This record gives sequence, structure tokens and C-alpha cells, in this order.
Amino acid sequence: MSKRLFVSALAGAVVLGGGAAATVALVGTADAAGPTGDPVIGKSSSAPVVLGDGGTDALMFTTSVSDDSGIRSVKVLAWPRSSHLAPKASEMASVESATCRASSATTSVCTYRAPADGRKDAAGIPTGTWYVAVLVTAEDHGTTFSAKASTFTVTRHAD
Repeated sequence: MSKRLFVSALAGAVVLGGGAAATVALVGTADAAGPTGDPVIGKSSSAPVVLGDGGTDALMFTTSVSDDSGIRSVKVLAWPRSSHLAPKASEMASVESATCRASSATTSVCTYRAPADGRKDAAGIPTGTWYVAVLVTAEDHGTTFSAKASTFTVTRHAD
């Protein structure tokens, strides 16, 4: 496993397992890809994550994706900007997938929700700017990757 993948996967696992929470609002929809085009990632947005007693208990990501053949999978990984190790598409195969529901023949709305496993790991989660990397695979096996499909901040709740 490359150092890049390890740090990215570790950062994502820490957020997912450490009590981080994000609320995401779908801000738009994607335009369908052309007959031979790759999938299109629609607009995504994330609310700030607040760690600690005043925080919520789940990380949530939602996006709209389109392709003329339909959507096969959407892989998701949260990673801190401070790591300076943006994931690459080739490193996304082993990360978790979002759940997608078709909203039309070519467009799906995909949601990823990861309940926190407890707050004991929250101390190790870096604060600051985080990104959500997304790898979309269409039914015709076309792919689209964005290392920064969404941006959110992580802060700590003042006790």
C-alpha cells in the first residue's frame, strides 16, 4: 500500500470512526454525460463538522451523478488538507461506497452515511479544511474522479 493511500485511508477512517459529523445539502444536479462521455459529478456541499460533546454523530455526504448508461458505484473518502496527500483515482478501489438511487434514467442521487463508533478517537482527528474525494463508475465502466468533490471544515466543540 502506498504511503499516499495509507495516509488518505487513515484520515478517512479516523473521521468515520472518531465521532465526526457532517450534514450535506444537495445544491444542484448534474447534466447527463454524452453518449460516449464519462460520468458527471454534480454539485455537492458539506456543512462543518464539530467534534466533541456538542457535535453530531455521523459523517454524511450526498451528491448527484449522471451518465447515459447509469451509475454502477460511487466511492467516497474524506481527507484532511493538512495531509498534503490527495488521493488518486487508482487508490479509491478499497474505500467505502455511497448508496445511489436513480432519480432519472441517467442521474442518481448518492448518499454516504457513516455513524461514528465513539468519541475516543476524536482527539486524533485533524481540525481545519477537509475534502471529500469521489470516484464514480458508470454501468458502461466509464469513470470520473474528483479529489475535491466537496469541502468542509472540522472544528472542536468548546467544553
